[in-house]
Amino acid sequence: MSSLSLSLIPTSPRDDAIQLYRAFKGFGCDNEAVIKILAHRDAMQRALIQQEYSTMYSTDLLTKLASELRGKLETAVLLWMHEPASRDAIILNEALSPDFLNLEAATELICTRTVPQLQTLKQIYYSKFGTHIERDIELQTTGDHQKILLAYLTAPRYHVMEIDRGLVAEDAKALFKAGEKKLGTNEKIFVGIFSERSPAHLIAVNSAYHDMYGNSLNKAVKNETSGKLELALLSILGCAKNPYKHFAKALNKAMKGLGTDDTKLIRVIVTRTEIDMQYIKAEYHKKYGKTLNDLVQSETSGHYRTFLLALLGPKNH
Repeated sequence: MSSLSLSLIPTSPRDDAIQLYRAFKGFGCDNEAVIKILAHRDAMQRALIQQEYSTMYSTDLLTKLASELRGKLETAVLLWMHEPASRDAIILNEALSPDFLNLEAATELICTRTVPQLQTLKQIYYSKFGTHIERDIELQTTGDHQKILLAYLTAPRYHVMEIDRGLVAEDAKALFKAGEKKLGTNEKIFVGIFSERSPAHLIAVNSAYHDMYGNSLNKAVKNETSGKLELALLSILGCAKNPYKHFAKALNKAMKGLGTDDTKLIRVIVTRTEIDMQYIKAEYHKKYGKTLNDLVQSETSGHYRTFLLALLGPKNH
C-alpha cells in the first residue's frame, strides 16, 4: 500500500509544468514549490508533467531539475521522477559501474525483486544502457556472490499454491548437510535452493529447518556464509518471509549509528513509496517502537528532509 499523499484538488499536468517553470525562474530555485508538486504526484502524473514541460518549454524536465536542485535533494527527486522499472535499472547500472561500485545496493535490489519485476528490469536495462545486466554482474562480481545474482536473475521460481512437503524436507536436510553439519560450507547448495525455489516454498523450508534442527535458517545463513553472499541469501529469505519487515530493517540500518547512509535511505524510500511503504512504516513502528517519520526527521535536514517526509506521508501512531 502506497504512502503517497496525492493532491486533494484535481491538478492538470499543464498547470504543474507552469508552476515548476515558475519555481525555476529568477535567482535560485523555489525548492518548496518543486517538492509541493512532485512529492504529491503518482508515476503516471509525473510522466505527464514531463511530457507537458518538454512540449511547452522545449526542455527536458529532468535536465532542468538536475541543474536547479543540489545535493541529496537532487538525487532523491531525480530518482523519484522515473517509473519503477526504469528507476531500478538506473540504480543498478550506477551500482555496477566501476566509478560508483556499490555491490550492496546491486545485491539488495536484485534479491528483493519478484520474477516479473526482474524480467522487466532486464529488458529496460538493455534498452537503456545497451548491455545485459548479466554481463555487468560478471564484470563486477566474483565467486559465489556472482553465482547467486546470476542464478536469481534467471531462475523461474514458479509460484504454485501447493507446497511439495517432500521437497521442503529434502531442501531443509540438504541445507543442514551443506552447512551446519559439516566443516566448511557447500555454498552451491545454498545458491541452488535460494535461487530456484518460490517464496512460499522457502518459507516452508525455513519452518521445516527449525522443526528438524532447532535452529533458524537465518542463523544458519549467518553462521555459514559471509559478505555479499550472506547479504543476498538474507535478502531473499527476508523478502520471502516478510518484505515489509525486511525493508523496515534496511531503513533502520541506514540511519543507525554515526552518520546516515543516504544512498540506501533514498533508494528504499523512493522505490517503496508507491508499492508498500504504509506496511513498511507499520512494521517499523512494531519492531522499533517509534515511527519511521520521526527517525527520518531526526536523521535528515532541510529540503531533503521535507521531500522524504512528504513521500512517507502522515505519521502512523
